[in-house]
Amino acid sequence: MVRQEVIIKNPTGLHLRPAGLFCKTAIQFECKITIERKNQGEEIYANAKSVLSVLGSCIKSGDEITIACEGKDEEDALKAMVQIVEDGLGE
Repeated sequence: MVRQEVIIKNPTGLHLRPAGLFCKTAIQFECKITIERKNQGEEIYANAKSVLSVLGSCIKSGDEITIACEGKDEEDALKAMVQIVEDGLGE
């Protein structure tokens, strides 16, 4: 398993369009990809390949998330997922 923390930089967070782009990127990989976020001491987990799961995690601009990848192509997946976030999720 590999994991990395990133900060959501785009001004609107992971609303529908950026969440769709995030999930579209995740689906390209075979490994399991999850998002972890702390909210007032509570840990929230989301399946990065599910738009509903990502939207349900209510990730906003400035939030720090951890992207965790586990499986066959985990290194490539983590690199791609971090890059899409750092590039602003299409916004």
